[in-house]
Amino acid sequence: MMQIGESFVGDGVNAAHVNTVLGERDGPVGTAWATALATPTSGHAPFVATLRPSLALTPPTLFVNKAAITGGRHAELTWGAAQAGLALGVRDALADRTIAPGAVGRLVLIAAVWVSPDADDAAAVCKNNRAATSAALRAGSAGRPTVEELIAVEDATNAFYPR
Repeated sequence: MMQIGESFVGDGVNAAHVNTVLGERDGPVGTAWATALATPTSGHAPFVATLRPSLALTPPTLFVNKAAITGGRHAELTWGAAQAGLALGVRDALADRTIAPGAVGRLVLIAAVWVSPDADDAAAVCKNNRAATSAALRAGSAGRPTVEELIAVEDATNAFYPR
């Protein structure tokens, strides 16, 4: 079992873009999880996300920053506000049963999180990452988007190419 989700929430410098991969600990997602944790690179330091210090999420959740850390404020917003939002989004997915509580013992979650180096509002970064994480997990759980949803879209746009 592997569920892949994506969500973009907000606009401007405090928007959140989260990709999630939820899968079995003893499968390819578990292997990717452990490998990513063990191989940080310059500007990218994957870590186990927590709801509070010494209260790691379950399923174990690996926070992977997509934007290289550019300075103290960017680090604070990424590892602080965005990580808190991610943690709350995972908690929300457990509470609403998007992630089955009985399955968490066999699962791991990888979350790739983008925080703009220009982000400037911790509350907005937290709020947007919470919503994006929850939405990405729901999309993965539901197997969305469907082929029909993709075919129905006539043109591609995104935050950097709004057309």
